[in-house]
Amino acid sequence: MNPLILIPARMSATRLPGKPLADIGGKPMIVRAWEQAVESGLPVAVAAGDAEIVSAIEAAGGRAVLTDPDLPSGSDRIRAALDAIDPDGAHDSVINLQGDMPFADPGLA
Repeated sequence: MNPLILIPARMSATRLPGKPLADIGGKPMIVRAWEQAVESGLPVAVAAGDAEIVSAIEAAGGRAVLTDPDLPSGSDRIRAALDAIDPDGAHDSVINLQGDMPFADPGLA
């Protein structure tokens, strides 16, 4: 198996705009979610709908792909990021980890 964790995130959430960059203990929520995913030992990238999210992840040492902000869903964002990261289909499975899960258990991956 060759899995990949992708975390979709966008700034224009209807219930809490800017949620990915909400501060949790001095770090943006999306960075916390990314850190938890990295702890799994699997490759991780963020499928970001906004440049601010890409900047936050890259500043933390991670990988993020800027996707079209008008994509209708996180699943569409993941597909766009997967096409950019893995155009040859080397990864045989994708784990969709929500960006608002900053305390996800890395052992579940």
